[in-house]
Amino acid sequence: MESGVVSLIDSRTVLKVSSTLDKSVGKKHLTDGDVETCWTSQQGLPQSIQLMFADSVLPQRVSLVFQGGFVGTRCSVWILDSADSTQEWRVFTNIYPEDVNRRQTFDLQPIDSCVKIDDGVQAIKFLFEESSDFFGRITIYDLKVEGLVKSSVGANSKAGH
Repeated sequence: MESGVVSLIDSRTVLKVSSTLDKSVGKKHLTDGDVETCWTSQQGLPQSIQLMFADSVLPQRVSLVFQGGFVGTRCSVWILDSADSTQEWRVFTNIYPEDVNRRQTFDLQPIDSCVKIDDGVQAIKFLFEESSDFFGRITIYDLKVEGLVKSSVGANSKAGH
């Protein structure tokens, strides 16, 4: 099952966050690969990170590096199904990160057998419903989402740019 698994985050991935404490800890630091930089949310829950993919993808795992004391300890993972014409977010699974500084990796398995992503997803959202911080802040140094690329719609049309 591991063959073909790649990073699903690339330069075409659109990243949105619910809030940012200030510019020095902005969303770009979630995926810049620099262990010295981070994203920090403002206080208050829930907080979220949303990734919109250029291609239809099959997400298989997520890994996160939090700042201890500022961990999203309960997180629901939502998907926007590529085949769903209603364009409604659906809960895919839940993850429960520990209040630690080390990298934590979670397999993304559907919580309900009715949730099928055979056609892939166009977006994924991590909704942090609880935080180890009393004020509800979340700090993440690194975010990786890995899986399979289902299709490259329009890939050839971009070749001339």
